[in-house]
Amino acid sequence: MVELKGWYQSMTVWGALVAVLASCAHLAGIEIGTQDQRQFVDALTTIAAAGGGLVAIYGRISASKRLR
Repeated sequence: MVELKGWYQSMTVWGALVAVLASCAHLAGIEIGTQDQRQFVDALTTIAAAGGGLVAIYGRISASKRLR
């Protein structure tokens, strides 16, 4: 693995977070199926990627120095 990416772009991280949330929901008496978990991970990954893009654009616009 040579390429780097932000933690928020990792399907593994989001999948683990959803698994933890699903376990907590189960303790609270709420059942979240496997298919629902997959859809939730896909949605969170898409939102995180869009958010990362917006932060990058904002950073470039608000930067005080020009690129070479």
